[in-house]
Amino acid sequence: MRRLIALGSIAGAPGVTTSALALAAAWPQGADGGVRPVVMEAGVWGGDLAARFSLPHSPGLLDVAAVVGQPQPGSLLGAARELPVGVRAVLAPSGRGPCTEAVRLLGGDGGTRVLRGEEKDYGSILLDLGRLTVETQKLARAADEVLLVARGGAEALAHVYAQASDLAQGAGRLTLCVLGQCPYPPSEVSTALEIENVVPLPWDAKSADVLCGTRHGRLQPEGLRTSPLLRAARQLAGRLIESGQGGPSRADFLADVLSERSIR
Repeated sequence: MRRLIALGSIAGAPGVTTSALALAAAWPQGADGGVRPVVMEAGVWGGDLAARFSLPHSPGLLDVAAVVGQPQPGSLLGAARELPVGVRAVLAPSGRGPCTEAVRLLGGDGGTRVLRGEEKDYGSILLDLGRLTVETQKLARAADEVLLVARGGAEALAHVYAQASDLAQGAGRLTLCVLGQCPYPPSEVSTALEIENVVPLPWDAKSADVLCGTRHGRLQPEGLRTSPLLRAARQLAGRLIESGQGGPSRADFLADVLSERSIR
């Protein structure tokens, strides 16, 4: 069955979508039986990729959610499209209304079955949840790994610190991805926030512009010319693949973090 990896943020817009694209672009080709990962826009605020790359959003998230509950829902790969940056993605429309309902459906048992597929289905689904909300709670809890993306400044890390006691319950299943410059070393951030896995993701302007659709170019996921962002994303992908070989683990520890009590 497919592996589910959720990416989200506590506050603001620190680059969750760009991080998801970088992770997919840097994913080792021989992993998951050679099946390339798929980025799925699954936040309640709507998607960005259709507008970013001037593409139609259908088929996409709404089509995947529409088959939840059907006896033979088919494969979600039919709703994925190839982005100009060489990454497969399931796109979502702009607007909160329809996306909120789609996220609710996919967070249920039937939705999880559609996302994971059958026993013979391989690969990884990178769930771009954007800013974490009550509505994304079930999707995050269904994931095998949760990547929390935050900027490296003191203000952004303070938002993470406010949730540190709940986040610490995740142990090895939660990774804090610190995007861009950070005045503190990963070990210090890990100790202060009580989060075991802290991974720096260098902000490389050239690669980020390509992933954001504002610059035409070719991504180099490996080799001497690999950008710092893709090199770090490749290392992170390797760790996620290695941890997933022991079998799926459910990230139930985010229940308190995503509860209506703690997310505003």
